[in-house]
Amino acid sequence: MAFGSETIIQGDCIEQLRALPDRSVDLVFADPPYNLQLGGDLLRPDNSKVDAVDDHWDQFESFAAYDKFTREWMKECQRVLKDDGALWVIGSYHNIFRVGVALQDLGFWILNDVVWRKSNPMPNFKGTRFTNAHETLIWASKSKGGKRYTFNYDALKVFNDDTQMRSDWTIPLCTGDERVKKADGSKAHPTQKPEALLHRVLLATTKPGDIVLDPFFGSGSTGAAAKRLGRKFIGIEREAEYIAVAKERIAKVQPVAPQDLEVMGSKRSEPRVPFGQLVEAGLLQPGDELWCPKGLKAARVRADGSLAVGDLTGSIHKMGAMMENAPACNGWTYWRFKTDAGLAPIDVLRSKVRAGMAA
Repeated sequence: MAFGSETIIQGDCIEQLRALPDRSVDLVFADPPYNLQLGGDLLRPDNSKVDAVDDHWDQFESFAAYDKFTREWMKECQRVLKDDGALWVIGSYHNIFRVGVALQDLGFWILNDVVWRKSNPMPNFKGTRFTNAHETLIWASKSKGGKRYTFNYDALKVFNDDTQMRSDWTIPLCTGDERVKKADGSKAHPTQKPEALLHRVLLATTKPGDIVLDPFFGSGSTGAAAKRLGRKFIGIEREAEYIAVAKERIAKVQPVAPQDLEVMGSKRSEPRVPFGQLVEAGLLQPGDELWCPKGLKAARVRADGSLAVGDLTGSIHKMGAMMENAPACNGWTYWRFKTDAGLAPIDVLRSKVRAGMAA
């Protein structure tokens, strides 16, 4: 079965998932029914009714029925995922714990749970419980010990002002122009997810051109984010009115230019370059001096790629640790060589070698 870059399928998610080929998608983002078990209308202090989720698609006759439904769609998603694929699923306290059990029972390997902290949550109008200010996302690889999944760690670190991205994300609910509405001004979909949330998920765990599957497509947040970021998508949705909303919304999305989709690559994925290769390539000569970051302590480069400080010798990492009396040291970022503009990390020279390997 061939798919274009934008595919929306109407129908029951489990039936339509069964029609998809094995190992055909790179990522699944699932926002399934939450099975909210509402006990009646929810009213504000002024006695006006809250537009809560009371649609038929969120109603199940029992927990057992919900669990059966969950395992069926998850099993199909596991089948259509590529071996290096992964799944994200989002939920509230009503369902996320049942979803987590199903994931583990089916052999998915949980990588993280991520808390989406809503900066503008709906108040608890009755004053009988804490305000529900977050939802939980579970990120899981297809199986334990499977092929390496995509994780753009360095890109997320740059995104987060050079700080490692944490598992608690503060992102507001859909409001204003982002909230898709009907002609009468009411919400087009009661649980529309903010595109910012999908942007972060796709930026973190997919590559341009990857195929993203959303089996509960709704108002099309996944499709909008995928199109903007140069990913392909397959959306499955049962309700015709939601499909119409999603198509209209996605048609207005302007994709990012291909040259602007590149993200910071991980050094782990780059070819290994031993320090001795810099000497071998003539970028450093035996007898050259390397300096500590402050330029106060020096070591001599030797022909075999080791460093010497007095009578002591060792690797760039060992000698850096010794100079700082530290248990470990990254020699590539510690040692400097002299340039006309001052001291520069030897990692600059390693980058030149890597660039030559890629040419």
